[in-house]
Amino acid sequence: MMRVLLDTHIYIWRVSKDRRLSAHFREAIDDAKQVYVSTASIWELSIKSARGKLAPNGERAIDELERQPFIVLPVELKHARAVRNMPDLHRDPFDRVLVAQALTEELEFLTADSELADYFNEALPA
Repeated sequence: MMRVLLDTHIYIWRVSKDRRLSAHFREAIDDAKQVYVSTASIWELSIKSARGKLAPNGERAIDELERQPFIVLPVELKHARAVRNMPDLHRDPFDRVLVAQALTEELEFLTADSELADYFNEALPA
């Protein structure tokens, strides 16, 4: 059984029961041994909320995490350091932290963002 880290949009879609969450992602989450959500995702959503740029389902996702059966993955020093060794395939700092966490913690990263998936197709330095 796999351990997974949810990208921010996958987390929102799951919590809000959004139709954009494909059967593939639903099954991966349901079948996972452990499902993680990063504090970086909540940080990102909180910034968007403060700027008035977050849809209602994103707003709910901020407060829902504690009521979900997911494991909260804090951003640690090793994750921040791992970002510096990553190729510059994606500019968003929150996404880069999520990728670094998935790689560092050996988690399957569930994302619909094909640019982020490229990180897992590359031979990355340790």
